[in-house]
Amino acid sequence: MQSTALLTRLQAAPIYFQRKGRGRFKAAPQDIVKAALAGQEKRRQRDAQIEAHAQAMVAGELPAPIGAIAAELLVRPDKQSIEWKALEQAGAATGKAPERLLFDLGAFASPLELHRQRFLVEMFPSGAKAPVVPDWREQTGFDARLAALPLAPAAAFSIDDSATTEVDDAFSLQRLGDGRLRVGVHIAVPAMVAEPDGAIDQIARERMSTVYLPGDKITMLDEAFVAAFSLDAGKEVPALSIYFELDEAGESVVQVDSLLERVAIVDNLRHDQLDDLVTEAALADPAIEMPHGESLRLLWRLTLAQCLKREQFRGKPEPRFRGDFSFRFEGEQVFIEQRRRDTPLSRIVAEMAILANSSWGRMLAERDIAGIYRSQQAGRVRVSTQALPHEGLGVAQYMWATSPLRRYIDLINQRQLLAMVQDTAPPLNARSAELFSVIPSFDARYSAYQDFQQKMERYWCLHAGCQQPGRRLAAVAVRDETVRLAEAPLYLRPSGVPPMPPGQAMLIDVLDYSLLDLSVEARFVALAGEEESAVVEDA
Repeated sequence: MQSTALLTRLQAAPIYFQRKGRGRFKAAPQDIVKAALAGQEKRRQRDAQIEAHAQAMVAGELPAPIGAIAAELLVRPDKQSIEWKALEQAGAATGKAPERLLFDLGAFASPLELHRQRFLVEMFPSGAKAPVVPDWREQTGFDARLAALPLAPAAAFSIDDSATTEVDDAFSLQRLGDGRLRVGVHIAVPAMVAEPDGAIDQIARERMSTVYLPGDKITMLDEAFVAAFSLDAGKEVPALSIYFELDEAGESVVQVDSLLERVAIVDNLRHDQLDDLVTEAALADPAIEMPHGESLRLLWRLTLAQCLKREQFRGKPEPRFRGDFSFRFEGEQVFIEQRRRDTPLSRIVAEMAILANSSWGRMLAERDIAGIYRSQQAGRVRVSTQALPHEGLGVAQYMWATSPLRRYIDLINQRQLLAMVQDTAPPLNARSAELFSVIPSFDARYSAYQDFQQKMERYWCLHAGCQQPGRRLAAVAVRDETVRLAEAPLYLRPSGVPPMPPGQAMLIDVLDYSLLDLSVEARFVALAGEEESAVVEDA
């Protein structure tokens, strides 16, 4: 029995005694004992620190080390760290999820700050502001190269929202000697100086796209750099232009040319200021005055003709009367406003972009120059290096090349186009590993940006709509049991929704919502027109 007890004690003291065989032990050297005891003390102190942090959080106090890395703990925590283990232990004790516990402890000033910080840590760990490339003008000889470009024969104007600061595209019209029209689509050309693997390119490739959020945005490139290329009124700017010579009716394209040039921008038209003035009826009446009226009427004629051509390719009419929502802020108050996307100005901009992108895609394919294309077949959208039909748009091929200030794919395609118009070797060939690697990288990051944009739109919809007195709101049926608020892009599934066709108007009551997890609980009240009976029943 004494031998058993002795062996048990020796087995339980590995710091002091090392096994030398079955039932045999040897005293550990003093230096190993000291190191083991130091490690044991370190683990004891670590466990004590974890326990102290956890107990503080359970008691409603936020330990400074945890508050300093609160967003990191929600995104990419080191699960062996003291901070994470303490948070995990406190969460188990309180029954709260990590984000709820940290928010309740004051780690974030508001739910909005929590969402934003978590996104920034995940997507922009080095900071949201795009890095500045110092002295890029001098290094690239930008000003001298701009002055050396030929000046476009006609001045151009753009059409954007008032909030737009990255003006990517502009339009011009010119009458040729035989009376025919020449339509120009002019695109900002950062690829002129953003060399592959250069400092500017590396920034764009890391960030991949501008992030658009309600009332805010995170630009792909430094704002000063963007301003140098933005097609702002009163400037002469470099542009990659594509020209369409039209037939006598001004409805069909008979010749296409593309070149790098300097373009004078005379005006920046704004949707929100002109949509009510530039209507289909106004465009049909030459007596009604509007800015650039003659040019807009000619562009509208071409837009209708090109749209009809695409509809014939698609085999069915294009959906109309689509709209989206914009978010306007005045101090701490948010206004959600619906804007139609089928207004003449919106359709002109969209049609000219489709015409330019599909034409440039065809030009690259005909010359066997690599490019990144977007196609749609059998309802599935694919991004690849093949010039395949896009059935949704009704074109034989389509690429993104008209927004190089805010999308990296467009910047890559623009470099390929510049090589084409300047008759130089393109930076990428069809078998380039870089060409194939950038596609999944862009898609993943772009999708993450879009997901966060939708999350922030949902946040502001809940913030604005669900806080209304009574919280009885108008909604419309979307599909199955999903409905959307009538005046905001908030989608939800209220309880008790009967079967009804899409677009059916109704009333719902918001019972509860959370700005932290962006959930909402609601119930169906009545169909539109049945409000009085609903009020009686509630009474």
